[in-house]
Amino acid sequence: MSKLQGAFQKAGGHKAFIGFVSGGDPSLEKSRDFVLEMVRAGADIVEIGIPFSDPIAEGPVIQGANLRALKAGSTPERIFSLVEELRQQTQVPLVLLTYLNPVFQYGYERFFKRCQTLGVDGIIIPDLPFEEQQEVRTVADPYGVDLISLIAPTSVARIKELAADPRGFLYVVSSLGVTGVRGKIETDLAALIGAVRQVSTVPVAVGFGIHTPEQAAGIGKWADGVIVGSAIVRIIEEHGVDAGKHIYEYVRRMKEALS
Repeated sequence: MSKLQGAFQKAGGHKAFIGFVSGGDPSLEKSRDFVLEMVRAGADIVEIGIPFSDPIAEGPVIQGANLRALKAGSTPERIFSLVEELRQQTQVPLVLLTYLNPVFQYGYERFFKRCQTLGVDGIIIPDLPFEEQQEVRTVADPYGVDLISLIAPTSVARIKELAADPRGFLYVVSSLGVTGVRGKIETDLAALIGAVRQVSTVPVAVGFGIHTPEQAAGIGKWADGVIVGSAIVRIIEEHGVDAGKHIYEYVRRMKEALS
């Protein structure tokens, strides 16, 4: 069992909460503080985005965070330094979210060896097609880094293939389109998750659009956890360097809703 899968078990009778920050927004120092606030509030897993100039899966909120982080000097190497600092203060599972180009440019072998050395537990690469995952997975697996697969509402016909041999957890995308808060999630998640569970026993977490405790509680009836990104990034956009206490309160409310 990987550390990511173990995090869902450690949540006990509760569902897991997975929070996201774009590393370096508004600074690497504040990103470290914001992650620690999420952990203090009960986050079970934290995703850290490696900023990229063309984040095609992201809506305006996270796109803006990427641009702010890049302007502040964020790079893959500095994100690794952020992870190194965090590992001195917490052992919560950490997942990197980035696009294929930064990983490819860094070098697969070098990238995943660095992940293992510093304690990165998984990676999400939204623009990596399923058919090309093996190229990355053959390098990530030996270094103990889970390459997490995404399943979208349009993937129903391919669920058996997509969920046949997953790592860490399965990321079910709640809605079509890019990331961003949504007033209503119209996908039949019960049916989608049910189909996934017929072929896989790894934990299922739902992301894209979730931002209220009510949404989290509802999705928690079927999923093993929820992933929240844009709502947290929006708090950072609004409060800047003072966002820490607001992130703590937000994550605490979301975690309570999943209890």
